[in-house]
Amino acid sequence: DSVLCSGTRSLNPDLTVMMAGSTLRKVKSRSWKKQRHFRLLEDGMTIWYKSRWAGRGHSTFSITEVEAVREGHQSEVLLSIAEEFPADLCFTLVFHGRQGNLDLVAESTEEAQAWIQGVRKLIHKTQTMDEKERLDQWVWDWFNKADKNKDGKMNFKEVRKLLKMMNVEMNEEHALHLFTMADKSESGSLEIEQFVHFYKMLTQRDEVWKVFQDFSGDGEKLMLEELENFLRTEQQEGEQSAQHAQELTDRYEPSESGKDGAMTFDGFQMYLCSQEGSIFKPEHRQLHQDMSQPLSHYFISSSHNTYLLENQLRGHSSLEAYIKALKRGCRCVEVDCWDGSDGEPVVYHGHTLTSKILFKDVISTLKEYAFKVSDFPVILSLENHCSVEQQTVMAQHLSQILGDTLLTTLVDGLIPQQLPSPQELKGKILLKAKKIGGLEVCLDETLTDEVSDEEEMANGECSDDPPAESLGHNAKVQNMNLILYDLELSDLVVYCKSVHFHGFEHARLHGKCYEMSSFSESKAKKLAKEAGTDFVQYNTKQMSRIYPSGLRTDSSNYNPQEMWNVGCQIVALNFQTAGLEMDLNDGLFRQNGCCGYVLKPDFMRDGSTQFSPEKPDGKQGYKPLRLSIQVMSGQQLPKVNQKEGSIVDPLVRVEIYGVPQDQAREETSHINNNGFNPVWNETLNFVIHTPELALVRFVVEDYDKASRNDFMGQFTLPFTCLQAGYRHIHLLSRDGTAIPPSSLFVNIITCQKSDSALFT
Repeated sequence: DSVLCSGTRSLNPDLTVMMAGSTLRKVKSRSWKKQRHFRLLEDGMTIWYKSRWAGRGHSTFSITEVEAVREGHQSEVLLSIAEEFPADLCFTLVFHGRQGNLDLVAESTEEAQAWIQGVRKLIHKTQTMDEKERLDQWVWDWFNKADKNKDGKMNFKEVRKLLKMMNVEMNEEHALHLFTMADKSESGSLEIEQFVHFYKMLTQRDEVWKVFQDFSGDGEKLMLEELENFLRTEQQEGEQSAQHAQELTDRYEPSESGKDGAMTFDGFQMYLCSQEGSIFKPEHRQLHQDMSQPLSHYFISSSHNTYLLENQLRGHSSLEAYIKALKRGCRCVEVDCWDGSDGEPVVYHGHTLTSKILFKDVISTLKEYAFKVSDFPVILSLENHCSVEQQTVMAQHLSQILGDTLLTTLVDGLIPQQLPSPQELKGKILLKAKKIGGLEVCLDETLTDEVSDEEEMANGECSDDPPAESLGHNAKVQNMNLILYDLELSDLVVYCKSVHFHGFEHARLHGKCYEMSSFSESKAKKLAKEAGTDFVQYNTKQMSRIYPSGLRTDSSNYNPQEMWNVGCQIVALNFQTAGLEMDLNDGLFRQNGCCGYVLKPDFMRDGSTQFSPEKPDGKQGYKPLRLSIQVMSGQQLPKVNQKEGSIVDPLVRVEIYGVPQDQAREETSHINNNGFNPVWNETLNFVIHTPELALVRFVVEDYDKASRNDFMGQFTLPFTCLQAGYRHIHLLSRDGTAIPPSSLFVNIITCQKSDSALFT
């Protein structure tokens, strides 16, 4: 029986309703509302649905893809039909990553509640499964997929098809040999218990077995001192090895007899496949950094034009985009405000065909979701294009909706010489916008001498918006109004005053810690190359925000690493666009409890620093490191092409991102026709000059000699978070979501460059 429903199916009325099936309305807009038949399949993990008219066509999704269930009118789509369908019939399934929501309307309150509570129970169950339960679930999933005639047994023909589905090419003779060994009853078919045996033989990890044998005296088990020896010599765990050996045995050893001071091979493999055996240091996943330093001493996860779900010209503006960014740990969101037709300011990408949403709705969404995943401050970057009248309306909405959450006064009442810390600003939203005068004086006049961010362009360089000249006479007139600022709105700005950048020398002499400038990616790149050390020094005291070029109308991203190399804190990316750049952002901010703040290295926090990313060897205490990665094997890699006969030819590439001297990539050869358990056993070597800034990205691709390789999965993490030794890397999809049980098995060795004897 399925892991999820064993023992719960007969007891749980919600799951009974879901398994019997329900007719629910799927809603995409006010005009698109169609009935679909939904039901939970026998595996207790898959939701199946189809239209009455679709013939044999149907769709499915796994509970593991669902992040949460929202009850009532909790989405823009359901709010738009609120008059037609009462809240107690409505619910929304929210998916991980960038996948859109599924908005549903039930026929009765009881049915809605059964689905809401049932899906929540299943999500909770998947999140609390241990490694063994997860493995049982995967086995059960494969059995169900392969048992085409649903007789609870699997014949050899079904097994052959299953192997193709599992991404493994195996000759018929070997497959029949495994099948016969598992078919203990000699009936010509496998029941679930026999299939578990077949699956175990299929997934036997020879390379893990070899490591186990190297440390086991009797070849059957690891005594505590043998496990301790493994942890100390291979996993480089030092003094804590003895205590950790006991903890791991208690936690992962499945057999009762084994728990008495020894670990069997099953327990050893379970440990290596767990989070503790993963490549990411567990202690770095938690909030572990000093959060009491000035804001300018942190990298801050930041989004550009946060309201957009798609491209910059015709994309959909949505409150969901803010929710998704905040849930990813984003701590700086952007709002582009324009005059609305009825006196209510609207948010959209000006002078384009992107749709509009109300400013007050954005602020309400921010109030609700700002601190769901992190308590540390959120910076609201305001791109203000409104008339003075509507700026007053904005100020009122900010004050009334956010209340005490909005920071409107100095933390300690004193004019700051340095910015307050994330710790001091916990639970606060900070407004970044133009301010009339400074914190030192309170003026009661209208600001007319500052320019807005989108006018900050050097030598006709493209900014966030198309130039006014291309937009006709009315746009120019509007632009002239841009330089009038409302006092009420100005007074809400405290620590993030937007100012024009007048050069590093000017900032050194006159810059205030609460003054912030925005730079287009090309301007920031130029400054980083020409005056890297000046930029690093500037960023120790003041914050800088970098935004994508206005030419990136497809919402593509620039490489954030170049900006982090000079200490820029707010490196704003298009969160809606998956790819390398967002992988790097997710990788950097995966540490420190995913709180959206990462403390910069000490040489980027010292105002007199001489660090230059172009010349890392000039840094005090310069110690380059060698990194050796033995790529051993892959496990159950995802299929790229879902056609039944297609099997992948995987290769692994390791990419290093950091200071220019550290940029490097090395890859293994490809393995023909095996995505199930490919073995490479190839070693890739790197020298890292500035380990504190380096990110390591593991990419798996399907080799294609005729065209571009297809992406299969990746994982990115800071070099400082790497665990040495034999480790599993749990791969993520292009979207950044988990794709269990896909993983790589590697052996990581790091040492100082002078210790190169280790690599011979």
